Amino acid sequence: MTSLFFSFVFAYFPVWERLILGWYSSDEYSHGFFIVPLCIYIIWRKKEILTEIPVKPSWWGLSLVIFSLFLYLFAYFAEISTIASFSMVVLLAGVIIYLYGFLIFKELLFPLFFLLFMIPIPAQIYSSLTIPLQLFVTKVSVWLGSTIGIPIYREGNVIHLPDRTMQVVQACSGLRSMISLLMLGAIFGYLSLKSNMLRFALFLSGIPAAIFVNIIRVSLMVFAFYFFNYDLTKDSVHTVFGIIIFFIALIIIVLTKGVLSIWDKSATEK
Repeated sequence: MTSLFFSFVFAYFPVWERLILGWYSSDEYSHGFFIVPLCIYIIWRKKEILTEIPVKPSWWGLSLVIFSLFLYLFAYFAEISTIASFSMVVLLAGVIIYLYGFLIFKELLFPLFFLLFMIPIPAQIYSSLTIPLQLFVTKVSVWLGSTIGIPIYREGNVIHLPDRTMQVVQACSGLRSMISLLMLGAIFGYLSLKSNMLRFALFLSGIPAAIFVNIIRVSLMVFAFYFFNYDLTKDSVHTVFGIIIFFIALIIIVLTKGVLSIWDKSATEK
């Protein structure tokens, strides 16, 4: 087992190096540092359940290990870091099935899934998701502004006011906070809810929560400048404002969890 662990570390050292560098240099994925410790905590909480599950090794796991290694070699030579990182998770799944069987794999399925949150989304996919969100947030914010009488119009993701032009950049699209909220929704749901359906609902609630708070964010920027001539896009103010907006999104997730918990208890009692 020790030799297997060191072989894994040696083979995937370049992957971990790129992942850690990505977490350190990107605000979008700084949460990556917490993923592995959280997975270890989840597994530790299951230690009693895992010891009671019979160990039934399966050769299917070995085929998955071989597939993951071919996937890693392809990603390595093609220099596709996302696939290389994904192959590492597939390898772990294969090792678990090969050594311990499908029953233990099923019990560890969530921490394996949770590991995917540490893998950055490819830049091309990130951009393709960001642009529609930028336009949607801009469109709704301009509509809200015009509804209350502000002379405002937009060109793409650019908002025009009488004395000001504002651009809804990628950071205001909501995708950055969406990734973090999806992660929080997944872990909150897994640790506090029993129903898999309700867990999934809480997980998905991060999407509308992120879009909603970013519409509030952009709208408040417009209102603050038009009515009070106050710029919320300045460096320090913008940072604090962004933290407050994310905190509001977190409150939405917590409130959603509270509502789902009521249904979860009702379903459990039946």
